[in-house]
Amino acid sequence: MSQTNILLESGTNELEIVEFFLDEPEYRGHYGVNVAKVVEIIRLQPCTSMPQMRHPAVMGAFSHRDGKVVPLVDLAKYLDKKAVHTDDAKIIVTEFNNILTAFLVSGVTRIHRLSWNDVEEPGGFLQNMSRNSITGVVRLEQRVVFLLDMENVVADMDPNLAIRLNKISEELTGDKHYTILHADDSGSIRKLVKSLLEDSGSFTVRQAVSGEEAWAMLQDTKARAAAEKRPVQDYLQAVISDIEMPRMDGLTLCRKIKEDPELRFLPVALFSSIISHSLEHKGASVGANAQFAKPDLQQLSEKVLELIKMRPEAE
Repeated sequence: MSQTNILLESGTNELEIVEFFLDEPEYRGHYGVNVAKVVEIIRLQPCTSMPQMRHPAVMGAFSHRDGKVVPLVDLAKYLDKKAVHTDDAKIIVTEFNNILTAFLVSGVTRIHRLSWNDVEEPGGFLQNMSRNSITGVVRLEQRVVFLLDMENVVADMDPNLAIRLNKISEELTGDKHYTILHADDSGSIRKLVKSLLEDSGSFTVRQAVSGEEAWAMLQDTKARAAAEKRPVQDYLQAVISDIEMPRMDGLTLCRKIKEDPELRFLPVALFSSIISHSLEHKGASVGANAQFAKPDLQQLSEKVLELIKMRPEAE
């Protein structure tokens, strides 16, 4: 399986997921991960222990293609499940945030093509029970599939991979203050991005949990601007969006913004773990002004400031 084989068009609000399962003594749990994050699915590999990685869910590491060493995570152990793995267990090798990580699972079922409209937001109870590792719920036939937040899993085990932001150059910030709309389905990501951007002193951050909610907020802003006979840019100066979100994804949100005569001047920056050189064309095709892989909030925030200042309306 290769990321370059993904045939989905950009901005159609579709996704493909790999469904896999974790077997427990009396229960089989069904889970999913975006195909865009999957490099390949392989058999269980012999691995070497990693003394520097002390999280109990890390089994060790094995040699992958081109001599790259990939850490192997026992996903069931991370989720506090008592999994029963057989000789048919599989390893899902993923790449997101430009990092290779492998996950041990009991087995892989199939690939499903879905609409983001089919993905339900997880409730607070489910989030708490899963250690904030579930970002969506899909009902398929006679079972429920939980979409896992693999980025949160990896960042939880290695804090060095978490989102961070240093002081922004005063040459970029100046004495102006800007309002940003940020859309992301991860509560932990929203909280961190809001805190870091607002603490920089350059931004006020409004937030949405999905592209659908962000689009509704943009429509409200348009209505207010029309009522007060002012441009939208007086109320909002840029949009930052994740790509993977229930109901409406970030690519569709970006396309809708760029097709709207009153909103298309807003800079849109995509901030997602699945952005890579092989997938950047998807964001470009819907008019994204910038694309950055998590956790690089530093370059993203600096680029957003540059984009805002390039607009005549910002003068």
